[in-house]
Amino acid sequence: MRALVLLLTVLFASPVLAEGYPERSIRMIVPYPAGGSTDILARAILQPLTEILGKPVIIDNKSGAGGIIGTTEAARATPDGYTIVFGNLGPNALNASLYKKLAYDPVRDFVPISKVVDVPFLLVTAPSTGIKSVGDLIARGKKDPTALTYASVGLGSASHVTAELFRRQAEIEMRHIPYRGGAPATNDTLAGQVSAYFITPLEGIGQVQSGMLKSLGISSATRSPLFPDMPTINETLPGFQVVVWFGVLAPAGTPPEIVAKLNDAIVRALATPVVKETLSKLGVEPKSSTPEEFAATIRTDIDKWAKVVKDANITLE
Repeated sequence: MRALVLLLTVLFASPVLAEGYPERSIRMIVPYPAGGSTDILARAILQPLTEILGKPVIIDNKSGAGGIIGTTEAARATPDGYTIVFGNLGPNALNASLYKKLAYDPVRDFVPISKVVDVPFLLVTAPSTGIKSVGDLIARGKKDPTALTYASVGLGSASHVTAELFRRQAEIEMRHIPYRGGAPATNDTLAGQVSAYFITPLEGIGQVQSGMLKSLGISSATRSPLFPDMPTINETLPGFQVVVWFGVLAPAGTPPEIVAKLNDAIVRALATPVVKETLSKLGVEPKSSTPEEFAATIRTDIDKWAKVVKDANITLE
């Protein structure tokens, strides 16, 4: 009898829960500070998501340790659909190879719900460097192995590993100059103190449009409709492609019916004119997915960046 009761509970509990879901507010953990890129992107979908679900979606900023603190809390949350996390490439893929020990497993401890946006990098330099194209940058590096430096927002950051991938594919030397965040990295790039910097449109499109920074190329596979005249890096360096994805995940064990309901809500939110307009102003486009597509992206990127991290001998504690 007990076995029968347990079986019936497993078979029928999830549909019952999903039918009335959500019955209260949903906490969305953002594992970065308020006002940062991740927080801005999460808030871009907040109001439409709340309206579609019929209950408030409330952001809870749990920053620290490069996204590890908030991501760990999300992994340990009750898998009932009332705690989700706005993740990205860093804590949900890169960290798997950067850290010898993590308090969570990026694959085992989460169920992907949907991607929200793919954010490419702009490879920028100061006009004063005289570098006018990706080809110019590579040619300078091949001519003088000591000539080039590149900025990043910190050791092991997406901007760091992207630059490492670039220099290895271009077969040139570039000395890494890590900074504590985007502001000082941008400032020294503007001043010509470093040769190049991989910056996101969210942070750098204003300086590019004003002419303060020169964008040599965009790291997406194809030219962006938002910047149609900007060449892709892979037009010069075939095969080079990097995007930093952002998306929503839930703790492992969250009922599939609830995952499906959240996925539907996110897809619908991303299709609203207000979200499209907001993201366009930030220099990015919405990019929804199925849970299965998102899971495949995470697994692919874990493998891709593990090789880059190993080859560059990047280790974090």
